[in-house]
Amino acid sequence: MNAALLSLIALLAAIILSMVSRVNVGLVALGLAWLIGVYFAGMSAEAVMAGFPVSLLLTITGVTLLFACAEENGTLKVLAAHAIRLARGRRWALPLLFFLIATLLSMVGPGSISSVALIIPLAMAIGERARLPWLLIALMVTNGANAGNLSPVSSVGVIANSRMAAIGLGGHEWRVFLANLLAHAFVSGVAFLLFGGLKLTGEAGEAAPVDRPRIERSHWLTIGVIGLWIIGVVFFKLSLGLSTFIATALLILLRATSEGAAIRLVPWNVVLMVTGVATLIALMEKTGGLDLFTTLLAQLATPGTVNGVMALITAIISTYSSTSGVVLPAFLPTIPNLIQQIGGGDPLALALSINVGSALVDVSPLSTLGAMCVAAVKNQDDSRRLFNQLFIWGLSMTIVGAIICQLGAGWFARILS
Repeated sequence: MNAALLSLIALLAAIILSMVSRVNVGLVALGLAWLIGVYFAGMSAEAVMAGFPVSLLLTITGVTLLFACAEENGTLKVLAAHAIRLARGRRWALPLLFFLIATLLSMVGPGSISSVALIIPLAMAIGERARLPWLLIALMVTNGANAGNLSPVSSVGVIANSRMAAIGLGGHEWRVFLANLLAHAFVSGVAFLLFGGLKLTGEAGEAAPVDRPRIERSHWLTIGVIGLWIIGVVFFKLSLGLSTFIATALLILLRATSEGAAIRLVPWNVVLMVTGVATLIALMEKTGGLDLFTTLLAQLATPGTVNGVMALITAIISTYSSTSGVVLPAFLPTIPNLIQQIGGGDPLALALSINVGSALVDVSPLSTLGAMCVAAVKNQDDSRRLFNQLFIWGLSMTIVGAIICQLGAGWFARILS
């Protein structure tokens, strides 16, 4: 069996493992890359390791560490609590505010998982007192967090944009962010109408009190440092990854955060997953396995259907697997060859379809975001009902996302060109 076919089988095995087991597929991917590269492709171990994405590792680690500081010292939680007070007891405004807060928190860096973890316990507690539907709260928070998840300075945005840049699709960071934001805003608007948002009239009154925690010195310092970092990255083109280490070191020196606690909050499992799969993809590229993978995908699509088909495929896999750790690193590199093999298509529209299609399903309770929502509901019957509702909604998003991408991805890619 040649190395190209073996590397393809290794990728498919890693994808399946990510769907059916708890093992970190980054570990598996790194081990398989070594075995196939050295013992079947005749490469040296150093040549295999050369495929390890050092730049991506530094960027993800830096971004997640900086916002781990903001999470550790309570800055993000304090800001969320102050923002929720803006609803001033209006029941109909609470779900919309949950969406907005989750979007803003996610887009400035920590990503969807940290944002949902910070917001959902507070949102569920407020929603219970304000008599809001559990499903509506869960969808607004998770979709809001996902809406901001592909911003240029978020960890998942870094993964998507770096993989796109590697295939010649760099420079579209804000378009990637906007496409994902609009898709999630659309489905959230539909959810708001379907699940009683317009019927939430009247005042919540004391039903939804929110304490106003005091903004301490450490919080002000964190807000200031992160604000300056974002300005530097956006307007002065500072290195996205390396500049975060200066910002983090400054917060530690100013005693605004605990270094050890912040480091423990970095999602090292995700970092390992992303870099491990990326190393295996690099090996596949060298052995010809990526061409085989692309050929397999090309059998399923035509130039006219490729956006919807790829959105559907990545959505199905993402329902059971990691979007950032498995789906994006595995599928974005296939775009150039896939377009060539099927004889047409827009590479940017296809990249947007993969990004959006794989993200819309992440509200499923089989994903981390949906699971956190279910866990935040204390009543066992209510939590079981919410699990079933989120599961149905998540599965429906595989079809909805495919339709959105099939009808809108090409138009969106052209309109902003």
